[in-house]
Amino acid sequence: MADHLLQVEDLKQYFPVRTGFLQSRQLKAVDGVSFHIDAGETLGLVGESGCGKTTVGRSLLRLYKPTGGTIRFKGELVDDESIKRLRKQMQVVFQDPYSSLNPRMTVADIIGEPLDIHKLYKTEKEREEKVVQLLELVGLNSDHKRRYAHEFSGGQRQRIGIARALAVDPEFIVADEPVSALDVSIQAQIINTFVELQERLGLAYLFIAHDLHVVHHVSRRIAVMYLGKIVETASADQVIASPLHPYTASLISAIPVADPDKARTRHRIVLEGEVPSPLNIPEGCSFRPRCRYATEICAEQTPQLRELAPGHEVACWNPLFD
Repeated sequence: MADHLLQVEDLKQYFPVRTGFLQSRQLKAVDGVSFHIDAGETLGLVGESGCGKTTVGRSLLRLYKPTGGTIRFKGELVDDESIKRLRKQMQVVFQDPYSSLNPRMTVADIIGEPLDIHKLYKTEKEREEKVVQLLELVGLNSDHKRRYAHEFSGGQRQRIGIARALAVDPEFIVADEPVSALDVSIQAQIINTFVELQERLGLAYLFIAHDLHVVHHVSRRIAVMYLGKIVETASADQVIASPLHPYTASLISAIPVADPDKARTRHRIVLEGEVPSPLNIPEGCSFRPRCRYATEICAEQTPQLRELAPGHEVACWNPLFD
């Protein structure tokens, strides 16, 4: 396990939901998720809204206490005690740059707060120099440190959020849909910033998004989630070129194509029905009610991830290219 920077085994995150007077049920937001991330690598985690992607990211950092499973960082078990030390090495960039920054603090205080908490400077001058270095690292300048968050655009605010995450010199960052709240024209700039920082600092990312096109650009491997489970994982190129799970194929068919001629000849896979409630997950394969390839075994047994090609795993009884 120590060979991987991050190793996640059978992660479960259940939340009690009240269903009546003195009655409650377990909402299985994440149900038996396993994966690993190597140093300097990006794993893209994709799926529809509500599939559990963000819950996975927050559970890794113990912003939610996991219901079950194990998380190891550099071979060390992540628990309530170890996370106090590991917090410097494991950071997060949140989805919404408008709500994740304190409007009453200047940029210098927002970025400097992690430095204060972890006592990473000796003098006020050293603190100020580090804040300026972090601003320049993410494409801002020293003049911005005296301003407040509301004075910046969405893209600039996200850069501030990235600088805050980098302040403690982490090795691993959970990027929780970091571009979904931004204008399309700004998204590419922020994505390129993540890529450049990875090349420069050797960072590892769990890059969470619902847009496969974005994830393909930034990730080395991709894991596809559906209703709290990973249903397919492979290299980014493998997932896009040869999807094995019907759900993955439908996500890929929804990626916009710039060429109008190709777009007209492209086969769009439209899923039937609605995503089932996490409180009432179907027996067997949870994707079965929306799958055109479903058979009897799909209703009887839950498929487990199995490797059908080198490095390409899928949880499906009827994979597309089996």
